[in-house]
Formats: sequence, C-alpha cells, structure tokens
Amino acid sequence: MELILKQTIDTLGPEGAIVDVKPGFGRNYLLPQGMAVVATKNALMEREKNTAAIQARIDTERGTANVLSKKLSGTTLTIAMRCGEDSRLYGSVTNADIAEKLQEKGITIDKRKLTIESAIKSLGQYNVHYKAGYQITAEFTIDIVSIDAKPEVKETVQEEAPAVTEVAEVEEAATE
Repeated sequence: MELILKQTIDTLGPEGAIVDVKPGFGRNYLLPQGMAVVATKNALMEREKNTAAIQARIDTERGTANVLSKKLSGTTLTIAMRCGEDSRLYGSVTNADIAEKLQEKGITIDKRKLTIESAIKSLGQYNVHYKAGYQITAEFTIDIVSIDAKPEVKETVQEEAPAVTEVAEVEEAATE
C-alpha cells in the first residue's frame, strides 16, 4: 500500500515521503492516526504544491533538534533519591523524573524519546541517550545520589560535631 506521510516518522521517513507499507499497518494505524494519506493522483499533486513548505518545515525541525542536542550533550544531571541498604533506591528513576529535572534547568524534552541503558534502581552514574529526531541523538550523564548526601545535610552535621567534642572535654575536666 502506497502512502504519503503527513508527518516525519523515524522508522518510515520524513514528511511528504511516499512509502510502501503493509496494508494492515496503513489501514489500522497510519491512516486513522492521521499520519499518512493514500497516494492518489490528487494527493500526489497536493504534495508537489507543498514541497517547498514541507522542506522548510523539515529544515526548521532539524535545526531545533541540533540545538537541543548541543544543549544536552555533555550535561551532567544530579538527581537525589531516597535509598535503603546496599545503595538500592526506593522505587526507580524514570524518564518522567529525568524530563522533570531537565525542565527545572530550562530544557524541555519529550520523555518518550529518552533511552536508558538499564533500569536505574541504585545509586551511581548512568548514561542516557535522547533521540532528538532526524538521526540526531544526544548523550548525557545522570548522577543518582542519596538524599542524605546533600551538601546542606553534611554542613549541619559538621556544625554539630564540634559541640559534641566540647561537651566531652567539659566532662573530662569535671572528673579531674
């Protein structure tokens, strides 16, 4: 079944491309979702008229994907999570958690385009890939730390430690 794509689909091709797909895939998925139209004479003539607009839109989207990829590449994201024994997390870090942290940094992404090499269920560093589109990907690192390891908590512990030693010195002086 020959179809004309109305939007870019990574596995099939760019917007405006004429693709040959299995009839069931075309009838049951692409056509009802509005992702493609049947390649009739009228549809082909319409495609020819809109070729310049389609190409301009594709170039704009490709440029946006490049910019996003450059922002993400080399970024290290720190996520604090609660953990139990053996550095095992209570739950796991999901694509939604990663997208939310990036949103806080001012980078908006589609969480469905994130790929994680393995499930994040313990503390450590993990590599994450983001498919920005048009065969453009970005790789960045996520550092999962314990909530207890936040710098603010360490500072309060260090401030309390001298007070405890002073009490011990006072007690030793009182026993002498």
